[in-house]
Amino acid sequence: MARTNPLQFIQQVRSEVSKVVWPTRREVLLTTIMVMVMATLTAIFFALVDMIIRGGLQSVLNMFG
Repeated sequence: MARTNPLQFIQQVRSEVSKVVWPTRREVLLTTIMVMVMATLTAIFFALVDMIIRGGLQSVLNMFG
């Protein structure tokens, strides 16, 4: 494997970084809001599932206890 010298490496890195398309402020804001909404919905879903399982388990245990 051929090694490049540090100067060539820095030039290649700068070349690759110049190709990056950075998101706009609006895109970042919308993506952040969507992540927060999905995280909230997921937390609510798992809280409901937890309550249902806990209620079912308590009723089963009360039948035998």
